[in-house]
Amino acid sequence: MTLCKVIGTLVATQKNEHLKDQKILIVQPIDLEGNLIGRDVLALDTVDAGVGDTVLIIQEGQSAAQVIKDKKAPVHSVIVAVVDGLDVVIKS
Repeated sequence: MTLCKVIGTLVATQKNEHLKDQKILIVQPIDLEGNLIGRDVLALDTVDAGVGDTVLIIQEGQSAAQVIKDKKAPVHSVIVAVVDGLDVVIKS
C-alpha cells in the first residue's frame, strides 16, 4: 500500500467498458510528513475520496481487480481507504 494525496480528478468521455461506472482520481505519493514525493498516479476510487484527501492505494493488478470485483478491468491502482488521521511515533 502507498500513502497518497488526491490532487485531481480525471474526466474521460470514452472509457473501457469495464470502467464506465468508475471514478478516476489523480493521486501523488506522500511521505509520513505529508510532503509530495514520486510521480502522479491514476487510481480508481472505491471509497468516494475527493481532492485534498489523504488516501491509501494498492498498486498491483490482481489485487486491484479483486477490490473492484472485475478481473477483466484494465486497472493497476485502486484507492482502498481515506486516511482520517496519522500518528507517527519515532523511537530513539
